[in-house]
Amino acid sequence: METEKFITIDDETISLRQALGYLRTSGDLQQFIMKILRQHVIEQELQSQADLEIDGSLLEQAIINFRLQNQLVQSDRFDQWLQSQSLTYTTFRNQFAAGLKIEEIKTKVTAEQLEDYFQKNQQAFEQVVLSRIVVETFDKAIELKAQIEQTGASFEALAKEHSLAGEKAYNGMMGAILVSQLPPAIRDAISTAQPGDIVGPMELEGRYSLLRLEQRIPATLEGQLKRQLQEQLFEQWWQSKLQNKNVKLQVE
Repeated sequence: METEKFITIDDETISLRQALGYLRTSGDLQQFIMKILRQHVIEQELQSQADLEIDGSLLEQAIINFRLQNQLVQSDRFDQWLQSQSLTYTTFRNQFAAGLKIEEIKTKVTAEQLEDYFQKNQQAFEQVVLSRIVVETFDKAIELKAQIEQTGASFEALAKEHSLAGEKAYNGMMGAILVSQLPPAIRDAISTAQPGDIVGPMELEGRYSLLRLEQRIPATLEGQLKRQLQEQLFEQWWQSKLQNKNVKLQVE
């Protein structure tokens, strides 16, 4: 095993044992092994679904999209790129076909869980649009809140004049944020708030904030969120396939 060629650099040989040793030293061995195990599980699933076929027109369209996105429309540029990647067109096409098959597998193995997982966690995927005024002291925050609620002062004008946060340039507007990414204190404070409601003052990182809920954006199972959840469930799926399996590295 020690003399088995894995990589050569001119006349110098790096054996598989050496390569694994390098990965262990750099701390990348675990990640390397996990990639191999992941692909092994995927290949087994593909073999179990030998009848899975990719429509030729979908494959050709995917290749066209790739070439457009990477500015490889011209044949000579595409040929140069293939050479730079040490690929023939046949190998490239086969890789693309394999990738589309894997996407089909992802869709199949996550289909039953996807909708259920989304429904159970839908609130966390909701987005909110917030505006805020950030000041140094609690008393100052109370004073500004009173001006808004009792004298009808403009939240936007006060944010622009008094806020210490960067959003003051945008009248305090923070934009859309996933509810799950908010600090727990803010998440709890706005849980029952309606658009237009002001909550706070709240102490965050030594300063005091007034928050106004501008809008709630309901989550929908489509686009980027759907892909993100599908990837998450797929990772859980292939890892579950290795549970209670004795995985051992045979090269020490």
